[in-house]
Amino acid sequence: MPDTVDTAATLLAAAAQQGPGDTLRIVLLVSIVGGVLLAWFLLRGYRTDDTGDAGAADGAVGGTDAGPGGNTDRDASA
Repeated sequence: MPDTVDTAATLLAAAAQQGPGDTLRIVLLVSIVGGVLLAWFLLRGYRTDDTGDAGAADGAVGGTDAGPGGNTDRDASA
């Protein structure tokens, strides 16, 4: 029976000397993934492509390709 206790004590002592390596690896990995996701989330609002959301925003202001007044009737005055 003393051999089992000595073996367990030796294994616990060896495990205590390893340090927080696995925990730091996990924290580092989660931080990197979180940083990438945060950058993607913040930078996706700065897109300048003309497909998708741009037409809906113009339609709410006063028509597609409308100026500040929203008047698109150019033939009515001619």
